[in-house]
Amino acid sequence: MEPLSPEVVLVTNQKISLPLLKKKKVELYIKREDLIHPQISGNKYRKLKYNLLKAKELKHDTLLTFGGAYSNHIAATAYAGKVNKMQTIGVIRGEEVADLWSNNPTLSAAHKHGMKFKFVSRADYRKKEITGFLDNLKAEFGNFYMVPEGGTNKLAVKGCEEILTPKDSEFDVICCSVGTGGTLAGIINSATPNQHVLGFPALKGDFLKKDICKFVENGNWELCTDYHFGGYARVNESLVSFINEMNQNLGILLDPVYTGKMIYGILDMIANDYFKPRTKILTIHTGGLQGIAGMNLYLKSKNLPIIDI
Repeated sequence: MEPLSPEVVLVTNQKISLPLLKKKKVELYIKREDLIHPQISGNKYRKLKYNLLKAKELKHDTLLTFGGAYSNHIAATAYAGKVNKMQTIGVIRGEEVADLWSNNPTLSAAHKHGMKFKFVSRADYRKKEITGFLDNLKAEFGNFYMVPEGGTNKLAVKGCEEILTPKDSEFDVICCSVGTGGTLAGIINSATPNQHVLGFPALKGDFLKKDICKFVENGNWELCTDYHFGGYARVNESLVSFINEMNQNLGILLDPVYTGKMIYGILDMIANDYFKPRTKILTIHTGGLQGIAGMNLYLKSKNLPIIDI
């Protein structure tokens, strides 16, 4: 994958217009990173960019990475490997998925793009960073370039540092959803000293702070941990309704795991006067829209409303 290919579009900042914002005198914009690439959207493109260049530099022809059954990272890595003529291997969390992957939108697409799967138990998956576990993978698959779960490493952070541009210095606050923390770390590193960065974790708790601190030195950031909706990949009818309303009223489709929860949280904070009048906020749409198909299968199984695509 080249740094910029014909498939890549330059993203723009889209202003969000809602009565609440006018009432509170707060300006809210969204950087449409979801439009950066049709298959490797948002932060996944940013995270893979320099890792792919490094893999080529080291003469690797195989990428191996980790993820869950609906992982945006798995989907993006599979496609990136295809266009770069590299083999891809996905170590997938959950042995129960092994016989069902062909009915899974994310995994079936990844397989179509050439990815091979290794399904492991959740207990074994937690050992993925242990030397012995990696040695076993090398014995099974041969030499490979390993990309961590979620794609987060120093090269991924470097790619995410390119999300903000000099023009974005006009904003007072930068907001980003948080999975493994790499995207937020890149934004923290590239934000100006007068900007405050807010991260909205998809997981419960603030334990990610320690992981993020490995990649940053600036202290102008904090995590907003009240908008996870029960934890990673958990949603409810209120969130689904909010996502559908945003799409219908503003033409912006949000994913239910990351960006949808973040925008919901930001608007709730605005309603409760967290931000001063005349604050200019930039939110980052990190993509992840491929996961909606899988989420809708889950919602249908629970007889819950689905996300309109």
